[in-house]
Amino acid sequence: MRDMLILGGGTAGTIMANKLASALDEHEWRVTVVDGTEGHYYQPGFLFVPFGIYRMRDIVKPRRQYLPGRINFILSGIDRIDVEKKTVQLANGEPLRYDCLIIATGTDIHPEQIEGLADEEWGQSKFDFYTPTGAEKLGQFLKGWQGGKLVVSIAEMPIKCPVAPLEFLFLADEYFTRRGIRDKVDLHLVTPLSGAFTKPTCNRVLGDFLVRKGITVTPDFDIARVDNQEKKIVAWDETEVSYDLLVSVPTNMGDPCIGRSGLGNELNFVPTNKQTLQADGLEDVFVLGDATNLPTSKAGSVAHFQSEILFENIMEHIEGRPATAHFDGHANCFIESGFGKGLLIDFNYETEPLPGEFPLPGIGPFKLLGESRINHYGKMMFRWVYWNLLLRGVKMPMKAEMSMAGKRMQA
Repeated sequence: MRDMLILGGGTAGTIMANKLASALDEHEWRVTVVDGTEGHYYQPGFLFVPFGIYRMRDIVKPRRQYLPGRINFILSGIDRIDVEKKTVQLANGEPLRYDCLIIATGTDIHPEQIEGLADEEWGQSKFDFYTPTGAEKLGQFLKGWQGGKLVVSIAEMPIKCPVAPLEFLFLADEYFTRRGIRDKVDLHLVTPLSGAFTKPTCNRVLGDFLVRKGITVTPDFDIARVDNQEKKIVAWDETEVSYDLLVSVPTNMGDPCIGRSGLGNELNFVPTNKQTLQADGLEDVFVLGDATNLPTSKAGSVAHFQSEILFENIMEHIEGRPATAHFDGHANCFIESGFGKGLLIDFNYETEPLPGEFPLPGIGPFKLLGESRINHYGKMMFRWVYWNLLLRGVKMPMKAEMSMAGKRMQA
């Protein structure tokens, strides 16, 4: 019996487990998933919890529900990976051997990486919305907040879902408008980027949205510390931004087991071949989702598209053939813009988000880099797609490779 070992039971790990369990001979291969928690969260839903659109019970389900049948699930933390011995040591010291290893350990926020952020005010006047606890506490706080300066601060890139901080501000604009106190709330984005987004065309569009909604942007801000007495964030060049309510997107890092294993960069992301998704220099180790160091978004759509490519390459690897499927960096993301509308972006390593229609030229029904109600419905409907199709490894109509159909090039 040969062992296919998957570290991480999130979006990426669950999709791969279901795809491989369906394809591999159960008498030849044992498929095992290791994860440290029982609950599987629909992470895009965290964005909606602070505004009462979703409740936490709407976005969490038992992990085992999506790892059925022949998949062996081990509830455990991971201590380290020994690529020389081809074993993984669990938190309790138990070793697991593997013939093929998939690292899908994801990423998490680390507020302790920023001086003064993770103190007694964390969860009181400083919050995140990237965790279940953070999103719920922020929601409770907002119910009674009567206004002031709300600062969304991005510590550094990369982060999970790069547009989520912008979506938070767009939804906050709607939330406070409906409460009748928008004129009492100063919304402010503080970012290490030179603008709202990393790609120029998208940056212009999203930057215009921020201006129209009266949201101030402080770009090129490299946060050094939080001054809790003065209630301000301070950059390394001593630039300061004051706040009454701080919504932080702290440093994102890969799983600590990657660092303990000596497999990651300074943020514990695994150096990965950007096309084949094989760990650099490791023949039997593959990486996908947020665990990679690839120059693409850390988002569920990327994990989905990568899984299509990785499935082909692993099947070829098992048969002793070189990997021929290549991931092009495809990312696809609905952007909630508030008041029942949204945008859609579709891009890859080489092509930035462009305007147009998706998926059919001239028909859509979704607008690329354009605001529409159907884009909002697409965002909200995706939760059903996620639970019922995507996680189960069902073949989706959208191809892993990005298409230029419907996209209009910019001068």
